[in-house]
Amino acid sequence: MLQNYEHILVPLDGSQQAELALRKAVEVAKRNNATLELLSVVDVNQYGSFGNVTEGNLINSLVNDSKGYLNDLVDQIKKNHGFEKMNIHVRFGNPKSVIARDFPEDYPIDLIVIGATGMRAVNRFITGSVTAFVVRNAKMDVVVARTDMNNDLLKKSK
Repeated sequence: MLQNYEHILVPLDGSQQAELALRKAVEVAKRNNATLELLSVVDVNQYGSFGNVTEGNLINSLVNDSKGYLNDLVDQIKKNHGFEKMNIHVRFGNPKSVIARDFPEDYPIDLIVIGATGMRAVNRFITGSVTAFVVRNAKMDVVVARTDMNNDLLKKSK
């Protein structure tokens, strides 16, 4: 028997792979009448310490940028796919543990759809390790998106 998924987590970092994962997750959600939980993780540790006032402004800016990005994606999905069952979330912390453990403890996630690589070529090693960590440590099914909607491998961006 095939499992019906009800709550699908899609971590998003602005990368082509993450947005591809989202498009694939939309199709899975439609077939299952599931809700998509779109997540952006703000890793404040990567920015170091800039002092209280500046740090607060930086964090607010990061949160606002993340919410704007997620809201733009929601609008695109509604317009292009007619799908509306989505929630957006911005969390602070280490992306590995937030995606694989922390967020699923707070929400009844039964599937994670994640991109194979991340936003920048320099950060691919780090983001790739996030995906590998999620695959190894999540307690629910994980789908790693590596291909486009025609199941062709994506061309690597330079």
